[in-house]
Amino acid sequence: MAEVSAKLVQELRQKTGAGMMDCKKALKENEGDIEKASEWLRQKGISKADKAAGKVTAEGLVETAVQQDGRVGVLLEVNCQTDFVARNDAFKALVSNLALQAVTASSVSELLSQPYIENKDLTVAEILKQQVAQLGENMQVRRLENFSLNSGTQGVVESYIHTGGRVGVLVELDCQNTAANNEEFKTLARNIAMQVAACPNVEYVNVEEIPTEIAQKEKEIEMGRDDLANKPDNIKEKIVQGRIDKRLKEMTLVDQPYIRDQSITVEELVKQASNKLGDTIEVKRFARFVLGEGIEKQEMSFADEVAAQIGAK
Repeated sequence: MAEVSAKLVQELRQKTGAGMMDCKKALKENEGDIEKASEWLRQKGISKADKAAGKVTAEGLVETAVQQDGRVGVLLEVNCQTDFVARNDAFKALVSNLALQAVTASSVSELLSQPYIENKDLTVAEILKQQVAQLGENMQVRRLENFSLNSGTQGVVESYIHTGGRVGVLVELDCQNTAANNEEFKTLARNIAMQVAACPNVEYVNVEEIPTEIAQKEKEIEMGRDDLANKPDNIKEKIVQGRIDKRLKEMTLVDQPYIRDQSITVEELVKQASNKLGDTIEVKRFARFVLGEGIEKQEMSFADEVAAQIGAK
């Protein structure tokens, strides 16, 4: 067997997450070849990164980054398996760096293929695999949303993070003239981002954005309700239309009561700001990520979790 250096052992440990003695043995068995040693560890079921790859990732962090004086912003979700790792400083630093880097990516796959901003010799995907090995949990960049103001457009992209990285929001607020240079305009954008975070049922900016098929589906549901069975058709139509209008407004941002002043809607808030700043202000779009939404979490008792850990060794 060949003698291997401590530096080579450390390099293999960082790549695979395996123990020091396992790495040393793997390198000796494979004449100091890192790639072959990695494969050897995988074949033996020792590589932590490989073991973690199939684990459910429903914890993690939602992060945002805004650059170019508020003209570009990104919303990013990076997942891990446990809240313990999500609170780890190394994981937090990774997510923060990825958010800064993601402003130049249009998709997760594009982000993963880029050279990592703090180590140009490795791609984001390779850095992520290293972190999996070091922290012992599966991780994935699940999704990202990028907002960029069109050339010639006046406005701002604003972000907001709520509940310690479990909810994140990105908002684009546009104007016609120079209101975007005013601090009150930026405060308005921030408040609207907070409003989006506080309204989990809101999906659209206004009613006009709602697809026709959704409104039609709501009408079908309401027309079939038992309490309308004996109503004349003309009365039924009026009642149904009223219910549909109410339901659609529940789905739109501008029709929500403003969280800081329930006596006005978000639409009225924007109009007030437009009048005050002498400009036409419009909420152009928004995105909201809730950590782990849509991921089926694995429920396991503490005893079962211990048993699984023992069995995995």
